[in-house]
Amino acid sequence: MNSKCNVKPFVVVICVVFAIVFAHVPVVTAATAKEIDAGADAALDRFKAQVKGADEYLNAAKGVLVMPGVGRAGFIVGGQYGEGALRVGGKTAGYYRMVSGSFGLTAGIEKYDMVIIFMTDEALKKFQDSKGWEAGVDASVTMIKVGAAATVETLRSQSPVVGFTFDEKGLYGDASVRGAKFTKIKPE
Repeated sequence: MNSKCNVKPFVVVICVVFAIVFAHVPVVTAATAKEIDAGADAALDRFKAQVKGADEYLNAAKGVLVMPGVGRAGFIVGGQYGEGALRVGGKTAGYYRMVSGSFGLTAGIEKYDMVIIFMTDEALKKFQDSKGWEAGVDASVTMIKVGAAATVETLRSQSPVVGFTFDEKGLYGDASVRGAKFTKIKPE
C-alpha cells in the first residue's frame, strides 16, 4: 500500500516554529480591576519618567487608555494581548482588552506599555460608545516615538488619537497598533 503525505513541508516548518515561539509566551489570565488599576498607575509613572512632555500630554487629554505590560510574540504569524484602564479626569472610566494578530515579516517576543491619548471629546466618545474599537479602522492612531518633541497643539492638529509605546523589553520588528481591537471588559 502506497500512502502519500498531503502536508506540505513549509506548513510543518511554520507550525513547529509557531509552537516554539508561543511556548515561551506566558499564559494570559484575566486580571482583576484592582490589578489593572495598579498596573495602569505604574505604567503612567513610567510614562512620565520616560516620555518628554508626558505631563503636558496627559493634562491636555480628554481620556487616556493605559495598557500596561502588553505582550507580543510572533514569527511570521504573531499576536499581541493586553488589558488596561481608560482614565477620564484621572479616574478609571472602564476596563479594556486589546487583541491583535498579524501575518507577515514579524519576528520576536516583547513586552511593553502603551498609552493612547484621546485629544478630543469626539474621539473619546467614539471609543467609549464602540462595541469593539479597532485602531486604523475606527480611528487612526498616530504613534509618537519616545524622545520625539511634539507639542500638544501639534498632536491635536495631526490626529485626535495619539499613542506611545515605551518601557519595551525584548525584541520585535515593528511598533504598530493598526488592526488592534479594543473591547470593554468587566473584571472582578
